[in-house]
Amino acid sequence: MKKKKSSKGFITALTLVGALFIILLELSKNTVPGFILTLILIAGFVWLRIFLRNRDRYKAGMSALCWISFLVLLAAVYFVTAPPVKRVPAMEGFKVQATGPVKVSEGTLTGVYNKDKSVKIYAGIPYAKAPVGDLRWREPQAPDKYEGIYKADRFGPMAMQKQNGPLYDSLYQIIGFHKYNFSLFDNYREPASEDCLYLNIWSPARAESKPLPVIFYVHGGSLTTGQSYYTEYRGEDLAKKGVVFVNFAYRLGVFGYYANNELAEESENGTTGNYGLLDQIAALKWVKENISAFGGDPNNITIAGESAGSSSVNALCVSPLTEGLFERAIAESSSVLAPKPYHTFRPLSNALETGLRIMREFGAKNISDLRNVPAEKLLNTKFQNSSMTVDGYAIIEEPYLTYQKGNNHEKALLNGFNAKEADAFLLSTKADADNYEELLKPISGNYAHELAALVPAGSVERDQKFIIDAGGEAKGALCHVYSAAWFTYSHYLWSNMMVKENRPVYEYYFTKSNRSLSNFHAGELPYAYGNLWRSKGVYDSSDFALSEIMQNYWVNFAKYGNPNGEGLPEWTPVTEENRQIIEFNDQISMIDDPYLPIYEILDKYQAE
Repeated sequence: MKKKKSSKGFITALTLVGALFIILLELSKNTVPGFILTLILIAGFVWLRIFLRNRDRYKAGMSALCWISFLVLLAAVYFVTAPPVKRVPAMEGFKVQATGPVKVSEGTLTGVYNKDKSVKIYAGIPYAKAPVGDLRWREPQAPDKYEGIYKADRFGPMAMQKQNGPLYDSLYQIIGFHKYNFSLFDNYREPASEDCLYLNIWSPARAESKPLPVIFYVHGGSLTTGQSYYTEYRGEDLAKKGVVFVNFAYRLGVFGYYANNELAEESENGTTGNYGLLDQIAALKWVKENISAFGGDPNNITIAGESAGSSSVNALCVSPLTEGLFERAIAESSSVLAPKPYHTFRPLSNALETGLRIMREFGAKNISDLRNVPAEKLLNTKFQNSSMTVDGYAIIEEPYLTYQKGNNHEKALLNGFNAKEADAFLLSTKADADNYEELLKPISGNYAHELAALVPAGSVERDQKFIIDAGGEAKGALCHVYSAAWFTYSHYLWSNMMVKENRPVYEYYFTKSNRSLSNFHAGELPYAYGNLWRSKGVYDSSDFALSEIMQNYWVNFAKYGNPNGEGLPEWTPVTEENRQIIEFNDQISMIDDPYLPIYEILDKYQAE
């Protein structure tokens, strides 16, 4: 009887340990040999126990020794089969079909087809030389010519940025987004590199009789993180709807937005501090010159972006370097149009001072010394580089001044924001009735008392069941007000500027709840760009219905400068007489902007 109980306990313990370890391997993206070796070790452990018991050699202490040996071997398997660094394939699978050749400025390239052969994907196309060595902190240079046929079947590396381990990323997806996709093809770590200036193109596989409109998408990430191939904004589904979709990587953080007078002096354009923005402009120019080879219309390009990508779109709209390169703009959840932008923009004097501090941080006497600092070490600077600046070249003045003069380039604008934009950014902020007004001062200065009176602590209830605890009776109100200041106010200003210029502008408010990111910052992305299907089991039929409508709005706007079309709810443009915006939820309708009273106070703060 004792042996049977012992065997049952052993089998239960071994099953539990084995299952947990296999889950750990999957979440850590370990390679397939790790799973095979684990099964071999489990079988070997069972055989050893049976072997010793049958020969009465399973003496006291032997069980503990066997278990310790087993666990040590499992640990060895975990580290030996750790995922390698590998560029992300444009299409997963064993049978991926290559496209025919396409000629561009640098030579001939091929891409791959998507699963149902309805879309051609060209991934990892270099649009500029690698900004490494002496090219670190210089304007992007024209890419090298191809030797032979360039295979554009894998996405380029993400720009240099701090990365978490695969296990952390997997748990973050499960806990933060309530989703996780099992795959046999993702057992690797994604590379980050200074050599990151690559773009990706999705185009319909079927040849069209006339060139198609182009959406040129700038990814977000506070100008410090982000990848061009993130699944929430891949372009496969929009390509099926008749557009050519482009996204790309650009320099981030200290590599993209570092500023120094010595760099300005060595530049023939006298520029410093906007290298990431200059990358975006170089990518846009490449698209303008080459997109016709992919079926796109170089005279019908719409630039688009979300978060810091939307701020970048705003900067592209005012840059003298982009005149004539695009027609329209789509901007989601950010801009730099306020006289005192709340983020993503800083005075050149501040940028230069930060640049000097970074030189001292690394003991560099000059730029040559700093260029010799390894990228992995430089990445860990303690100083933030997450803002554009007025460099006199890419941006010649504060953006709002360019709009006041009517010198911005977009002929039509689709822009908007989500219901809970700031909530995730205030996750660790403790708010209560006593410190509430003090917490409002960074966004309203001397008007914090007036703002607190307008939106008292505890007056706004927030459904924060997805990723955020309410954190106190004032937390809901704080998130509401910060959402207005950090993210929605600048769209209010942008729309008003477009109205004064008599240019079409359409504004939205995304409030749809779901089991993933919901209506927090970036929550609209998989809806607008047609990628809900990539998160299996997370979204329901109402989500897919809204996504279909939003995709059609985005595509129609890219085609015609007007999102409206047959079968779609009427989206009324913002005008002097009509300041309503469209709400995206289960029901779609025109509503008053819920933040209008807050804007009146922010206007006074911005005017100081």
